[in-house]
Amino acid sequence: MQQHPLVRFRYCPACGHATWIEQNPKAKHCTHCGFTFYANASSAVAVFICNQQGQLLVCRRKKDPAAGTLDLPGGFVDIGETAEEAVRREIHEELNLQINDIHYLFSIPNVYEYSAMNIHTLDLFYQCSVDSFDNLRAADDVSDAFFADLNTIFPDDFGLNSIKKGIIAFLKRSEKVSL
Repeated sequence: MQQHPLVRFRYCPACGHATWIEQNPKAKHCTHCGFTFYANASSAVAVFICNQQGQLLVCRRKKDPAAGTLDLPGGFVDIGETAEEAVRREIHEELNLQINDIHYLFSIPNVYEYSAMNIHTLDLFYQCSVDSFDNLRAADDVSDAFFADLNTIFPDDFGLNSIKKGIIAFLKRSEKVSL
C-alpha cells in the first residue's frame, strides 16, 4: 500500500495543531482551522542531447537517489521558472553547455525519494541541440558525462524509474526515425 504523500507532516502548517487528518489520497485537512493542503506533483525536466554522430549524452549521478547510476541531464523546475528555462539552467549547471533548440517529447509520472520522503514528480522529457560540446564538463550533481551509441544503451543501467521508461520511449522513437 502506498503511503499518503503527506504522511510525515503531522501538524497543520497554518495553525500548528495536531488535528491534521487525511482528507483524500492527495490532501490533508485541519479540523481546527479548516486549512487544506493538496500534495501536487513537482515538475522536473530530463533532456536528450545527441551529437552529430547520433550518440546520446549520458550522465552519471553523483548523489542519491541512485548515486553512481546513469541518468539524463536535468532536474527540478524552480518556482517561477518555465520548464524550458529549467532545461537551459540545468544543462548549463550540470554540463556547462548552452542549448539551442528545445523540443518537448513526452511526460512520465515518477516518485523520487528525497530526504526519506517520496516526492511525486511529473518528469517532462525534451530533446535539445547545442552548437558545440567544447565546454562540456560534469558539474553540480553529475559526476561524469559522456556520449553513448544508442545500440549500447541499456535502460536498466539508469537508476530512476521514469528515466528508464523515458530511455525506452526515446530508443523506440529513434528506431522509427532511422527506418
